[in-house]
Amino acid sequence: MNASPTGTLQLLPFHAVRYNPSVSDLSVVIAPPYDVIDDAERAALEAADPHNVVRLILPRDPDVAGADRYTAAAQTFKHWLDDETLLVDTAPALYVYQQTRAGVVLQRGLLGAVVMQPLDGGVILPHENVRTGPVEDRLALMRAMRANPEPIFLLYDGGGVATASSAAAVSQTPIASAVTSDGITHQLWSITDPAELAAIAADLAPRKAMIADGHHRYTTYGYLRDELHAAGEGAGPWDAGLTLLVDASVATPDIRAIHRVVPKMSLDHALAAASDAFRVVRLDASVDDVDHALAVLGEQRSPAFLLGDGHSFALLLDPDPDRLAAAKPVDRTPVWWDLDASVVSAFVMEELLGVSDAAGQVEAEHDPASALRLAERDGGIALFLKPAPLAGIVAVAEAGDAMPRKSTLFLPKPRSGMAMRAFRFEQ
Repeated sequence: MNASPTGTLQLLPFHAVRYNPSVSDLSVVIAPPYDVIDDAERAALEAADPHNVVRLILPRDPDVAGADRYTAAAQTFKHWLDDETLLVDTAPALYVYQQTRAGVVLQRGLLGAVVMQPLDGGVILPHENVRTGPVEDRLALMRAMRANPEPIFLLYDGGGVATASSAAAVSQTPIASAVTSDGITHQLWSITDPAELAAIAADLAPRKAMIADGHHRYTTYGYLRDELHAAGEGAGPWDAGLTLLVDASVATPDIRAIHRVVPKMSLDHALAAASDAFRVVRLDASVDDVDHALAVLGEQRSPAFLLGDGHSFALLLDPDPDRLAAAKPVDRTPVWWDLDASVVSAFVMEELLGVSDAAGQVEAEHDPASALRLAERDGGIALFLKPAPLAGIVAVAEAGDAMPRKSTLFLPKPRSGMAMRAFRFEQ
């Protein structure tokens, strides 16, 4: 990541709000991030335990006139603190968060409060665009709770003092551990020694990090900071936001594509619209499941796309080079146009199919089977992409550009509820 920064990367220690192990089994009260939880999983998480964090990150409207779900979440958060369902760590700390499966490290990073930087400042680099709706939703929640209930996910090139400190920490007994249904073990360790924290801060200061997940929440952090400053509250804990800073030198993230669903459009219509710009190849009837079809897509050179309606699949291959070149938006960088997610947004959907991803006419879905079910339900098509390479994503971020919203899925995601951050304990 070679952008020239105008600030410094600061990850501050904080007093983590964590589940009381004598009250709750951590495995049944943590949850995936709010934006990957569908209705069925939300109900299952609520049923798993009355204290599941989903009641904070995806609260339901209360049965009280004049109340709203954000106020309800804030009240629930306060109640859980009052009755010691949640406890607050007495010493400020950075927390090593490691995810493993069968003893293999999938991801390791530091949980802390990252000080917000301008997105064009070269320190914290975005790679995706955001939409207004999710930002307004998260802002209302964090404003009511005066807290960061779940972290964003930054990726950086490690290998320094912070990496060494994290490695030393995980040789000790964790302060929290949980195993989720996907077989991943989630563990936390705390680093509280002032000298060690100072050494980590010095190591991180000249570095840069890319937002892997949480663009909407990072934007929300900035809006909430500005809102509280304007209200006269001045500098405070809202100048930073809860973040997992993941060390790419420990393990490379699993990057997957996020697919698109175009409602009320037949497969035949879509293929006809694309046929003068792509070579259309219908897959054999024996390719009757999405995983098999995606495997075929994975064998193709980019740009290439898979379309399906729940009954059959077809590939879009070998785009006409002149049409493709002419479709590139003039304000976009060459590295942006190298990614399939950009081509599908500006060329396939907007120019050929006449639908706009940015305007909310298209659904984003990370799970291929769910995308296909959505397409069948809405009488439409699912448009599947290959995962973007990490080098390409970083190149877009360093160029100061941004991929279309919801283009990448970085796994494993940090679980919400491992540690939360409340402003009142940071003052």
